Amino acid sequence: MLTAAVLTGALAVPLAGAPAAGTTAAAAAEPTYEEQFLTDPEPQEILRRSGFDTVASDFTAALGGVDSPEQARSLTERSGEELWQRAVDRAQGRGPDGGDLSRSDDRPLYWARLGMTTALRTWEPSAFELTDTGRADLLNRLERTSRGHTSIDLPPDGGGGGTGEDTVKRVLVTGFDPFQLNFDRRQGNPSGAAALALDGTTIDTPSGPARVETAVFPVRWDDFADGMVEQALLPHFEPGPSRVDLFTTISQGRPEQFDVERYNGAWRGGYQDNNGLGPTGVIPVPPGVPTVEPQPQWTTTSLPYEAMTTAPTGDFTVVDNTAVREIPAGSTEEVPSPDGPTPGSEARQGSGGNYLSNEIAYRATLLRDAVELDVPGGHLHTPVLAFGSGNNGEIQDPEFIANREAITAQIRELVRVAAGTTS
Repeated sequence: MLTAAVLTGALAVPLAGAPAAGTTAAAAAEPTYEEQFLTDPEPQEILRRSGFDTVASDFTAALGGVDSPEQARSLTERSGEELWQRAVDRAQGRGPDGGDLSRSDDRPLYWARLGMTTALRTWEPSAFELTDTGRADLLNRLERTSRGHTSIDLPPDGGGGGTGEDTVKRVLVTGFDPFQLNFDRRQGNPSGAAALALDGTTIDTPSGPARVETAVFPVRWDDFADGMVEQALLPHFEPGPSRVDLFTTISQGRPEQFDVERYNGAWRGGYQDNNGLGPTGVIPVPPGVPTVEPQPQWTTTSLPYEAMTTAPTGDFTVVDNTAVREIPAGSTEEVPSPDGPTPGSEARQGSGGNYLSNEIAYRATLLRDAVELDVPGGHLHTPVLAFGSGNNGEIQDPEFIANREAITAQIRELVRVAAGTTS
C-alpha cells in the first residue's frame, strides 16, 4: 500500500549538530565534532589556496549588521546560495581562481560552509534575542542553500506533460561531502566534485539533450533521519512539468571501479559519521513524507545498469553490483547473498553497504516508489579518490587531481548513457 502524505514545513528541522529547542545558550555556542577540525592546518591551507579563506569572516561581519530575525534569515539564505554558486563557478572555470588549488576541488565548499555554520552557532546578536529554535532554523537554511538544495532548476517539459514531446531531459544528480576526516583532514569526495562540475550543464545524449542539476549532502546520520533527503528530492519527484526524467545519487565506494548498486537495504550499520555518531537499526522514515507501507526491507535500482556497465564510458570498470547481506526468512544469522536479497529476508547490507550511501539510495528509491515515479533512478559508487604514492602530506598532487577529473569525466559519460535510454 502506498501512502501519499503531504510534505510539510515540519521537515524544516534542526540539522545534526544544531541546538534543539530548550538547550542552553552555552550548548548552542559549542562547535560540532566536524567543525572542530576547521582550525587544523590542512583545512586552513585548503581555504587559503582556493580563495575561500574569507568566506566565514565576511559572513561573520555581515551578521554584525543584522537587526532582526527576518534580516538574519535573508542574509543566511543569500550567503548560502552565493557560496554554492561560487563553488560551482570555480569548478566550471568561471571567475577568478583565488589560489593555486585545482578548480576541480570540492573541499573549499565543505570547509567554507563549516566556517559559516560555526559563525552561526556562536553568534549572539545585539539587536534581538536569538532563541535556540531560531538558531536551528538559520542553520537549516544555511545547510540547504549552500548545498544546492534550493537552487535545483529543472526546465519544464516542452508542452507534452511528460508524454514524449519534451525537448530537454531533466536529470538530478547528488553527491556527498568529504568524510573520514578524523583519519585525514585532507580528504575530498569525487561525488561532490562531480556535482559541482555538472550543476546546470547540458549533456547531449543519443535521445536528446539532458539538463543536469545537482546537490550535495552531509555525511551525518541525523540529517537523514530529519528528512533532508526527502525535503530536497520530493519537489522534483512529484508530478508536474519539471518532474525528473532520471536521477542518480552518487558517493565514493571501492578502489579502481564504479559500482551501479542494484539493491538498497533498510539498515544502518553503525559506521561513524562526520559528527562522530554511529547508529544501528532500521532506517527511519521521517513523518510527513510519501512512503510505502509497510516499510520494505529492500528497494531496487531502476538505472539502466546493463547499458551503464557495457558502454565505453572511461578507464574505470563499471560493475553491476548485486551482492547484499541479509538475515534470511526464518533465520537469525546474517549471511551474504551474492545475487540479491532472498524472499522475506531482513536487510543488513545493501549492494552499496549499510552506510549513508546505501541510505540515500534507499530513501531516494523508496520515495520514487511512493510517488509512483516511473523513471531510471538509483545509486552509483565511484572509485576511491586517493593521494599519489609520492605524496608526503600535501593537500594535493598531480595523481590526486588527475584521478578526480577522470572520475568526474566518467560520471558525465555514465549520466549520458543512462539519460540516453530514456524516451
